[in-house]
Amino acid sequence: MTQPQMAPICLVENHNEQLLVNQEAIEILEKISQPVVVVAIVGLYRTGKSYLMNCLAGQNHGFPLGSTVQSQTKGIWMWCMPHPTKPEHTLVLLDTEGLGDVEKSNPKNDSWIFALSVLLSSTFVYNSMSTINHQALEQLHYVTELTELIRSKSSRNPHGIKNSTEFVSFFPDFVWTVRDFMLELKLNGEDITSDEYLENALKLIPGYNPRVQASNSARECIRCFFPNRKCFVFDRPTHDRELLQKLETISEDQLDLKFREGTKAFVSYVFTYAKIKTLREGIKVTGNRLGTLVTTYVDAINSGAVPCLDDAMTSVAQRENSVAVQKAADHYSEQMAQRLRLPTDTLQELLDVHAACEKEAMAVFMEHSFKDENQQFLKKLVEIISEKIAFFWLKNEEASNKYCQEELDRLSKDFMDNISTFSVPGGHRIYMDMREKIEHDYWQVPRKGVKACEVFQNFLQSQYIIESSILQADRALTAGEKAIAEERAQKEVAEKEQELLRQKQKEQQEYMEAQEKRNKENLEQLRRKLMQEREQDIKDHDMMLEKQLKDQKAFLEEGFTNKAEEINAEIERLEHNIKDKKENIGPILELIERAFCAWVFSSLILVALLTHNPSLLRK
Repeated sequence: MTQPQMAPICLVENHNEQLLVNQEAIEILEKISQPVVVVAIVGLYRTGKSYLMNCLAGQNHGFPLGSTVQSQTKGIWMWCMPHPTKPEHTLVLLDTEGLGDVEKSNPKNDSWIFALSVLLSSTFVYNSMSTINHQALEQLHYVTELTELIRSKSSRNPHGIKNSTEFVSFFPDFVWTVRDFMLELKLNGEDITSDEYLENALKLIPGYNPRVQASNSARECIRCFFPNRKCFVFDRPTHDRELLQKLETISEDQLDLKFREGTKAFVSYVFTYAKIKTLREGIKVTGNRLGTLVTTYVDAINSGAVPCLDDAMTSVAQRENSVAVQKAADHYSEQMAQRLRLPTDTLQELLDVHAACEKEAMAVFMEHSFKDENQQFLKKLVEIISEKIAFFWLKNEEASNKYCQEELDRLSKDFMDNISTFSVPGGHRIYMDMREKIEHDYWQVPRKGVKACEVFQNFLQSQYIIESSILQADRALTAGEKAIAEERAQKEVAEKEQELLRQKQKEQQEYMEAQEKRNKENLEQLRRKLMQEREQDIKDHDMMLEKQLKDQKAFLEEGFTNKAEEINAEIERLEHNIKDKKENIGPILELIERAFCAWVFSSLILVALLTHNPSLLRK
């Protein structure tokens, strides 16, 4: 991102309780090719969310704060800017409309805003007032609805929270900010940190009455969905009521010291620890990818479906892989055009340049592609490069043919202009001497290219009837000498034809050998990419397993053995999956085999076209 966005813009409009994507905001995201760190804030309306976001933006205004009981922010607003501490990264701030606004008639709308904020962010900030208690946790019922509002896979998972690992792999880090906090941070008479305060508040409470169950459900969801948690508590910004109503305009030194310290700590933490937004398998989200996610999720919500991470990843992959194919193909064309000097002296020269450019193009594709199911985009790139090398092959032949013909015409001009002078006694010998000189001079011409033999062969064939006529008119030769000369001419033409055929066969063999070598190099690139993806997948599963074991231990320590037992099945599933992924390399080999077959088939078609009927490629 070269220029910071000067002011926030609405990303998702909440118009008549219908969510609409703002295309102007999407266009801003599409121009951002850098990885994005996405910080979203949600919470009850009139709790000061926008102020914290403005602090992250380094401004005291931007997101509207408001000073009345009416909610100011509608939908989701976005502010993009260069990340202040991470070069080549973009910070995307998402401020959301207040939850629980009494002016709303459809509470489901709040749930979708909450779910979208989780889906889009890499750091999710929940902002509340006063303290974390039963009431605060009951108000956070939106988190308990996430299993109904979000799916990780296309097929609905019936296990809900019991299989929360599917969500953990792509959910953001969780930060709870508590505003106007008036309590002492003490537990059992001992000083505690704000993080310890949060973790203690998230411990399950024994009991079966509905209120305890409701707050426990929120506790359990936060613990299960968000393993990385942080808490900040803030004093009141100021006790002056008038100043509170104009925070946008007052200077920082007019705010209470402890509030300023808390705000600085919060901003420092976000700038230091907020991560790049990533999808499963470690796929980094750029601005343009984030735009695709926004559109995909909102379209799903508006269609009455449930946003699905796999579907969103597929949408991003389809778009990104198409772009990756185009980037790779363009790189190939540009580099071939720059490096090739037509005509090439030999076919091998062309093949060497092609091999280098194809290798680079494959590297470009591997770098920018992901989740290429069945290698369909890789196959498309192979087809495009095959078409392009066919184009350069033919251009090389055309350049060689043109150059050779021009040089031969130049060398044979006097010879052809005076062809009638050879019809005299002894003329055949003079004719042959001049033709042999033309041949000698022709083969001295440098860089004639791949059509040199064929052009000269055509010249000889054009001379066959002329030579025969001159030979028969030469009265200085006996009938026997004429017969010998005639036989020699026929033999020479036949030998040249055989030589031309051998050259074509040699070119075909050179191409196949060169292509086989390139196939091995391309397959090695593919193998490395697939192995890296598998290693990342194993790493993700190891992280999920570690999280499940940690949760199980915590539930046992708190005396909730039933919760700990529920996790056992998921632990066993993860352990089995990790073992299978480490041992089973079959799917990777299968993908490599498919790619190899595609490359070989493409090579065979190209050779057939070029050696037997190249005119097909011109149609």
